[in-house]
Amino acid sequence: MASKKQRRRRDKERRHEYEYVYVDEEGRDVAVDEAEPAPSNGKSPSAKSVRTGRGRKVDPPSWRRTLRRAAIFAPLIFIILYLLRAKDATTASVLLSVLMLMAFFIPFSYFMDSLMFRLAQRRGAKAGGSSAKGSSGRS
Repeated sequence: MASKKQRRRRDKERRHEYEYVYVDEEGRDVAVDEAEPAPSNGKSPSAKSVRTGRGRKVDPPSWRRTLRRAAIFAPLIFIILYLLRAKDATTASVLLSVLMLMAFFIPFSYFMDSLMFRLAQRRGAKAGGSSAKGSSGRS
């Protein structure tokens, strides 16, 4: 015989995604009447951060964050290339290599940030659309 917690968990897994419930103090499943409104911070909808299904916040891409990331990785890449350099390589050639790698890393990092943000927006819109559709069709 499954425990009460296991039965509740199994029942919850059998429900559709769009049915949101919570367990009250007495252990009963209670349906959520309406979604909590998102707090407005004065930013446009395209500029605010998005939460993924797991609760992770994905911020919109910014060049400032990308350059900060590059400032962290550039010295690390320099140290690695300096330690792994060939015998005839000079410090200037290692520095030139780091600059070339950063010229590739910075735009690529910004592109990946924008890709992750758009993906999180789509997931959020998909989750929001299915909950709105499902709550009106079922009572």
